[in-house]
Amino acid sequence: MTDHPAYVIGLDYGTDSVRALLVNAHTGDEVAQAVHYYPRWKQGAYCNPQKNQFRQHPLDYIEGLEATVRQVAQQVPAEQIKGIAIDTTGSTPGAVNEQGVALALTPGFEENPNAMFVLWKDHTALAEAAEVNEKARTWGGPDYTQFEGGIYSSEWFWAKIAHVVREDEAVAQAAYSWMEHCDWMTLLLTGQDLATFKRSRCAAGHKAMWHESWGGLPSEEFLTLLEPKLAGLRNRLFEETYTADQVAGNLSAEWAERLGLTTDTVVAVGSFDAHAGAVAGEIEAYSMVKVMGTSTCDIVVAPTAEVGDKLVQGICGQVDGSVIPGMLGLEAGQSAFGDLLAWFTQIIDWPLRTMLPKSTVISSEQMEALREEMRGNLIVELTAAAEKIDPEESAVLALDWVNGRRTPDANQALKGAIMGLTMGSGAPQVFRALVEAICYGSKQIVERFESEGIPIKQVIGIGGVAKKSRFAMQTLADVLDRPIKIATSEQAPALGAAMYAAVAAGVHPDVLTAQRAMGSGFAETYTPQPDRVADYATRYKKYQAFGQFVETATLGDKQAAETATATA
Repeated sequence: MTDHPAYVIGLDYGTDSVRALLVNAHTGDEVAQAVHYYPRWKQGAYCNPQKNQFRQHPLDYIEGLEATVRQVAQQVPAEQIKGIAIDTTGSTPGAVNEQGVALALTPGFEENPNAMFVLWKDHTALAEAAEVNEKARTWGGPDYTQFEGGIYSSEWFWAKIAHVVREDEAVAQAAYSWMEHCDWMTLLLTGQDLATFKRSRCAAGHKAMWHESWGGLPSEEFLTLLEPKLAGLRNRLFEETYTADQVAGNLSAEWAERLGLTTDTVVAVGSFDAHAGAVAGEIEAYSMVKVMGTSTCDIVVAPTAEVGDKLVQGICGQVDGSVIPGMLGLEAGQSAFGDLLAWFTQIIDWPLRTMLPKSTVISSEQMEALREEMRGNLIVELTAAAEKIDPEESAVLALDWVNGRRTPDANQALKGAIMGLTMGSGAPQVFRALVEAICYGSKQIVERFESEGIPIKQVIGIGGVAKKSRFAMQTLADVLDRPIKIATSEQAPALGAAMYAAVAAGVHPDVLTAQRAMGSGFAETYTPQPDRVADYATRYKKYQAFGQFVETATLGDKQAAETATATA
């Protein structure tokens, strides 16, 4: 080991919380970690699930930044912390003024959801996404969706911005520019000028239709055709993008003091959580790293020369250097994974939330403790009961589209569905069907990559579901008929961000070297059970037929509604 200690911090912004991880940059030893849950988000502030509106206040991000980084930074001398890198969910854009200040932090916009960050799972921009797709094919210029899998999603940058500026004239007038969450946090820490700030290649390539072949972002002509209120915005955004191993700047004096660090600390260019997690998951050519949490992101890397001009249809983009510089990064995923199981548990714990508070027998503190205990036991008991059910004997079948479908072939208008219910169907049968559904959705993604000429040579699991649910992971191995390797690190995205920070700070020459030095290996491997594989193959065909039926019915309902509107 070197005589010069060097540590880095990976900061991972998830859907519910932010976590900071202090890592020895030479050995990969995880020295300290801290987690902060967003208080406003936890209260449901600025969100409307009925409208698929999910917004987050930048104060949740800032408070989490200070709380977590200060805590881990105390473990070693400040001068030994050489770098910091941030990953976030995405696409999670927010409006900023000319100084790069988030609008929600400026007078008059403090409580306006449209001035906040539009979380990845916000689907209010369905109409705008449909317009992007239609106009990209018909406007007469390049199809800007071609490197985004050919279908633009309501979860992504331009659809969300177009929706907000249409809905809110005050925000449209006040927004000088827009930034992805990972870029904004990096700008905040460095205090740089917005015009020269280095934007994330990962974020821009996968979500904002940035590509070198047409000079960066979509043209001004196309953007104003999409929405006239976007006129001039392109010139206030960026042309170049940078990979996550590059230096964005150094900590500003203000933030060095607030975090207990020094201005010598290097800040790396930002990235998305799944891409950073894939690096920590020791991704290599033609591996698929499945980041399994509330949703999934499936990350594949491939040598650029081997992929050539091949375009994989129906995924979330293919971007040079978005995961490992020098390789092509390909992204897919599911809009609901852990979220699907959480949705079901929220349904069946309804009495806990509605009836127990009315009790006069115990105190409010005791009731809350009882509710938390029962919620914690609920998923454990459901899993134990579901595992005992023979899938061959279960008639219940589900679709995993409660939050729409991300890939293959994005369609956020789709809804979840359950079939085969009888009077004998109980909560464990439905729960098992939901677990199977998310595994069938994963199988469709693997099949899409391989049908498009991208072989998947191994599958690696990271994230909360991968670490906590043996039942889900074994089911996934059986459905895919492939081994699933589970990464050791409990905080893979934060560890991946730390690897990027180590390269930016000059501790390692490149990401692959950092990966080898700092990787934590694999905790275990789930192997397919031959007696289950055939059963799931049969049920998978039924899942596909069920999905086709529901999608056709959804399309029919949409066409009927459009016809009724047109003739009204």
